[in-house]
Amino acid sequence: MTETVILDPLVPWAVLWAACGLVSGFVAFALWRGLRGWWLRGLAAVVLLLAVANPSLQSEDREPLSDIVIAVVDESASQRIAGRSEQTNAALAELTAEVESRGATELRVVRLSDADGDSGTLLMTALAEALAEEPQGRIAGVVLLTDGRVHDIDRVPGLPAPLHVLLSGEPDDWDRRLVVRNAPAFAIMGEPVNLTLRIEDQGMSPSDAALVELSIAIDGGEPMRFDVPVGEDLELPVTLPHGGMNVLQFSTPVQDGELTDRNNAAVIQINGVRDRLRVLLVSGEPHPGERTWRNLLKSDSSVDLVHFTILRPPEKQDGVPVDELSLIAFPTRELFIEKIDEFDLIVFDRYRRRGILPTVYLENVADYVANGGAVLVSAGPEYASADSIYRSPLGFVLPGAPTARVLEEGFTPQLSEIGQRHPVTAGLDTLSAQPDTEEGLPGWGRWFRLIDVTATPVSTAVMEGPDGRPLLLLDRVGDGRVALMASDQSWLWDRGYEGGGPQLELLRRLAHWMMKEPELEEESLWVEPSGQTMRIIRRTLAEEAPQVTVTGPDGTDTVLTLDEVSPGRFETLWQAPEIGLYRLTDGIEEAVIALGPAAPREFEQTIASGELLQPVVASTAGGVFAMSDGVPDLREVRPGRPAAGRGWIGITPREAYLTADISIRPFLPAWAFLALASLLVIGGWLREGRR
Repeated sequence: MTETVILDPLVPWAVLWAACGLVSGFVAFALWRGLRGWWLRGLAAVVLLLAVANPSLQSEDREPLSDIVIAVVDESASQRIAGRSEQTNAALAELTAEVESRGATELRVVRLSDADGDSGTLLMTALAEALAEEPQGRIAGVVLLTDGRVHDIDRVPGLPAPLHVLLSGEPDDWDRRLVVRNAPAFAIMGEPVNLTLRIEDQGMSPSDAALVELSIAIDGGEPMRFDVPVGEDLELPVTLPHGGMNVLQFSTPVQDGELTDRNNAAVIQINGVRDRLRVLLVSGEPHPGERTWRNLLKSDSSVDLVHFTILRPPEKQDGVPVDELSLIAFPTRELFIEKIDEFDLIVFDRYRRRGILPTVYLENVADYVANGGAVLVSAGPEYASADSIYRSPLGFVLPGAPTARVLEEGFTPQLSEIGQRHPVTAGLDTLSAQPDTEEGLPGWGRWFRLIDVTATPVSTAVMEGPDGRPLLLLDRVGDGRVALMASDQSWLWDRGYEGGGPQLELLRRLAHWMMKEPELEEESLWVEPSGQTMRIIRRTLAEEAPQVTVTGPDGTDTVLTLDEVSPGRFETLWQAPEIGLYRLTDGIEEAVIALGPAAPREFEQTIASGELLQPVVASTAGGVFAMSDGVPDLREVRPGRPAAGRGWIGITPREAYLTADISIRPFLPAWAFLALASLLVIGGWLREGRR
């Protein structure tokens, strides 16, 4: 029970203060005149002023409230390495016992998990939210159980009580980290790009580790191993092996005693782009499709086209002197012998052997394919003749042998069964200017010539003509690729005959497949990330896709089943539990993907340290203690006093209370004030009258 005197004046305070001033003046005047009862008159005036002030006695029934100690427990990724979780839980248990033994003190435990994305440990944000949920007048102390690696130190909230830090970890902890300091997002194929790497040791690292092993793998292939120094920047020149996304994985082996291997690897994704696509177009006799090929290739500004066409065959005899011909001698030897490897694609458009290109040149083209080059043959009637390019050294790499038969009849090209699954032609039947025909054929315009060929056993027919005859054949020869279009009338689609067809898309895909673009590989596995959601895609010519095993950053395996979303394409969506490096395999194909950085922000600095939190702790007179030294005792300290010492931390008792009941009664009845004032006035009058 607590009693307090309160005033509730019957008049405004300004009037009451004016009355006080007037009374003081009268008393002073009476004292100056020497009246013997001045003090009695003054007391009477004071009693009247008290009556006007209306004093009351307020009684409160208070219930004391307990003090609150807030404990923020860091459960981020860096706190789950090297036994730190167990260490933190043990320290929390001791702190809980200390608080419970005090009485009138409560412990509020706030657990902080990993933030979304790569935000790191948002410890101050969690503390601010915890403080906002509790009455500030009851908070006696704050304890942070963490490794000290905080990534929002600029968001320190206002602290009404001492702040203390209990650091996890051991004094002899050490860790090795692989850092990629410089890596571009794009690079030109065939040109080296410089990456900057660094391997650094943190904490109490072994002093004898002068050189360590560095493994470099591209697209999940066999790694290359090098011995590199520790603590030095490494300039690494890399030439991308193919266009599209190139995944480069760097790693260093885990050492005994190292805290974690989560930062021993890094993945860089560099998109390989071609500076210029160099194409050599070799045309035979002029025909309507020749201009289409030239316009198609010249329309792309990224294509460097060299067009070799035969306008005057050797057997032509018209009597015109050679020195009067306005034709430029073509540098055939330079193109087909010296600089053939500089071309990305060679196209033979209705070419026949005329003796212009010697056999050794065509042998060189065959070698060019075996060494990784690409050749596309657009066949006309000459492909079925005795002068066919097939009857040359180039025939050993072509995917179809002519039967000497040429079909001159209208037909609608269509996709073969395997062509509906092959990435070069999959989905082309949906690209038409008119609906499908009654026979179920794509709504494309007709062609009117087909060269009858016999496909080689290893080639793949992705498009067909009448009676299932091969129209477009694909094959791999050595490291290179070849394609045979058994018709010279694809230009009808470009002219829009009978609605035309997807010539541009077909040739674009065909060229990209021959350039070995990853997204057009028949057998491939890749991932399209969106935040922490993976879209896992498997392209295959088989009717079913095997299950995919996903290995997470912590080494756990997850087996996923993919569903067919279109012919030859299988997909599934999977929500990854955390950011980091993931490896995928189905036993045949492999892929590597990094959600966020391969070494997240949590693992940039893994050695526990209170250096970052020390200024905040010092501003509240708190302390930083290592869990490995034991949990300090809990003591009470007055506000403003040091709140930490050797083996102890302090909390400030707040003495908060809850008012359960309030009662107010007048200090004296009004008649008592009036009677007292009257007696004093009469006393003053009698004293002065007796004089």
